[in-house]
This record gives sequence, structure tokens and C-alpha cells, in this order.
Amino acid sequence: MIKRSFLGIYLVLLFSYPFETLANLAQTVAKIKPAIVGVGLYTPTGRPQSVLLGSGFVIGNGQYVVTNFHVIPKDLDPEKLQKIAVFIGSGKAAQIVFAKLEASDEYHDLAVLKLQSKRLPALTLAEDNFYHEGSYVAFTGFPIGAVLGLYPVTHRGIIASITPVIVPVADARQINLTMLKRLRDPYMVYQLDATAYPGNSGSALYDIESGKVIGIINKVFVQASKEAVIERPSGITYAIPVKHLRTLLAKHNITY
Repeated sequence: MIKRSFLGIYLVLLFSYPFETLANLAQTVAKIKPAIVGVGLYTPTGRPQSVLLGSGFVIGNGQYVVTNFHVIPKDLDPEKLQKIAVFIGSGKAAQIVFAKLEASDEYHDLAVLKLQSKRLPALTLAEDNFYHEGSYVAFTGFPIGAVLGLYPVTHRGIIASITPVIVPVADARQINLTMLKRLRDPYMVYQLDATAYPGNSGSALYDIESGKVIGIINKVFVQASKEAVIERPSGITYAIPVKHLRTLLAKHNITY
């Protein structure tokens, strides 16, 4: 009888924390969604005029948007009046606000935009310390947004590992120049067991309990091609720790 009672208590302790944490996720998502935006390109004469390239989130005074460097359009055509576009809201009610590149860090794949005509609710950044492996986290963005539209989607999981940004390869022919540069000074990133998709780049990775941003979704492990991410997702996603974002913000005197 004593053994059965002990087993019951053990099971309650084992499963109560995850369930309670996931219950809090609903409240956290509702709190952070107003600060989640899409990032893309606007071309007045284009067909379509607006193209969604990734996700982002608002920080600071409500005018700054964080995303990945690789999401930002690199060559805006002045003759076509192209501009960086930030998409706010969701569905048919979504609006476009133009932005300019305020700061960037290509090495850590980070970029900060400044909205030209609007302020939005902002997220809070976590401290620089790494969250422990096994911590419950979530990220919200626009996976495959070009197809599914501007409807924020949330994925949850745990921090599976804290690992160097360089992913080992089986064949030396897979190593490129970017990899070689990073091999000189690799930095640690979060590896997650949640699956990101094209469009999730730049999404805020946040603590389920507090909603504080602990990282920025950067990439998903690809086995063959980008198309394979949709057809056969690996379930392995990476995120840049927030401490690198803090460094970039301080360098450009951006208050957060």
C-alpha cells in the first residue's frame, strides 16, 4: 500500500510541471502575439507588391524590430521604389509599415529595423545567461507565410542542447567558406527539438513562463534542400542566444 502511494505521488510530481507549464503557454502567447511581425519586401509595381521573407519581433520603445540578417532584402532597387516592409496584424487585417535597417551583425545573423511611422507593443529580453538544457521554450512566427498567410503560429519544445554554431559534416565537400570562417571562432547556440520552417527565421524564442526572449530562431537542420524542410522536417532547429543581440543593441545605442 505504501509503495502504491509513493508511486502515485511520484507520477504527480513527474507530470505536473510540464502540464502546468504548457497551460501557462496560452497566456504567454496571447501576451506576446501583438509584438510578432512579418518582415519582407514591398515593390509598388511588383506582382505581388508584398513578399514575406521571414519573421521578427518588436523591442525597446516599440519602433525597433529584430530579425535575422539573412531575412533582410540586400539590394533594394531605387528605380522600382522598393522598401523593407514590416507586416503587422494578421490575416486580411494585416498592415504594412515601412522600415529601415538600423543595425546588423552578419556573423551572428542578426538585424534590427526601425519602423518609420508606428509603435507597437514590445517584448522583454532575458538576461545573457544561457537557459538550461531541458528548459521549456516556444517560438511564434510565420512558417511558410507566403503560402499560409499572415497568421502567427506557435511551436513549443525544449532546449535540446547548447552546441557550437558549426554543424559537423560527413563529407569535406559540404564545407563552404562561411563554415571555414566560423571554425576559427565558433559560438554557442541553442539547439531545439521543435521544428521551424521557412518563414520562421527571425522568430522570437521565449521562455514559456515569463515570455522573455532568450534567442532568435536562425535555421533548421536541412538534410538535402530547402524543399526537404517542408516535406521531411528534421525537427532540429537552432536559435541565436539573446546575448549577441544585446551586444549589437549596445553598440548602436539602441535602448531596449
